[in-house]
Amino acid sequence: MSTENLPQSPGQPPRKPRVAVVFGGRSSEHGISMVTAGAVLRAIDRAKYDVLPIGITREGRWVLTADEPERMAISDRRTPEVEDLTDSGEGGVVLPVDPANREVVYSEPGSVPKALGEIDVVFPVLHGPYGEDGTLQGLLELSGVPYVGSGVLASAVGQDKEYMKRVFTSFGLKVGPYVVIRPREWEQDQSAARKKIVDLAGDHGWPLFVKPARAGSSIGITKVEDLSGLDEAIAEAQRHDPKILVEAALRGREIECGVLEFEDGPRASVPAEIPPPDAHAYYDFEAKYIDSTPGIVPAPLTDEETAEVQRLAVDAFEAASCEGLVRADFFLTEDGEFVINEINTMPGFTPISMYPQMWQASGISYPDLVDQLIQAALRRSTGLR
Repeated sequence: MSTENLPQSPGQPPRKPRVAVVFGGRSSEHGISMVTAGAVLRAIDRAKYDVLPIGITREGRWVLTADEPERMAISDRRTPEVEDLTDSGEGGVVLPVDPANREVVYSEPGSVPKALGEIDVVFPVLHGPYGEDGTLQGLLELSGVPYVGSGVLASAVGQDKEYMKRVFTSFGLKVGPYVVIRPREWEQDQSAARKKIVDLAGDHGWPLFVKPARAGSSIGITKVEDLSGLDEAIAEAQRHDPKILVEAALRGREIECGVLEFEDGPRASVPAEIPPPDAHAYYDFEAKYIDSTPGIVPAPLTDEETAEVQRLAVDAFEAASCEGLVRADFFLTEDGEFVINEINTMPGFTPISMYPQMWQASGISYPDLVDQLIQAALRRSTGLR
């Protein structure tokens, strides 16, 4: 669907595409989603698009929120909440389930439902489970509503670090050493599960990184220096996901690269480097979002290294069947080899986040980047493609 061919009444000028920005959500990344949404709402060209902000509470209720991006910022080292932007604790937003009807409805107990009008595209800026992992994408596919970003399969693969690594390996991309501990393994035999991790350390040395398998924003990750910190790290990861991933530390430089979908296919941005943060053991949640540890854009790489990481980033995008956008994270090891750590199908998207910064350095401003993603979504149909 192009912006020129939207439904209109006879004799009326073409209406603007209506973009529903959906944010918040049930995951531990609720607050970061809010910050991302504030930046996207500020950047959308209101002369070109109508905008409907929809929040999802931590309990999973869809609500109509105030269109006030300035209230969606980190304040006093605390992230915002969807509830802060709602007037009612009872009303809810309902998306259509009929692909022939894209009208959104708002209802409150005891009141006549209020039609909010049709939406043409959803810009989901949810991070983590119940939003970035294919669940919301499946709902939008059933509703027949186009949306920004990857589809069900790619979103699920991009969220689950185990299967992400399995897909990359099958396509010839190099990943670092790791083991996975599933919930049943831990429940049935903790000693055997713990031995898998200790064996990983025996083969590759300490430290290890213990992570929730299906979370992001560095939430729930612990850098474990020796056996004494292992159980506490496992417990912390399991607070966010019953399945955990344990990775051997890779010695090298952290390099990131953005991928963006154009009409002729995906292209890579200039890469960035994440230097070791001075006040943190690694690039954790606080280093990313609270202290805003700056990256180096563009990364100080040779022309050959830049071309190689850009190629690998696009290869990762294609391997996971991604659409719209991806941030691909690599280690450049001491022997000069790029090892992919992970992809993020809805990366941090504030103007100071690395993904927009890399595209800014590549010649695409933040508002143009947002517009490019909306236009790519409007070009795509839902369903098999």
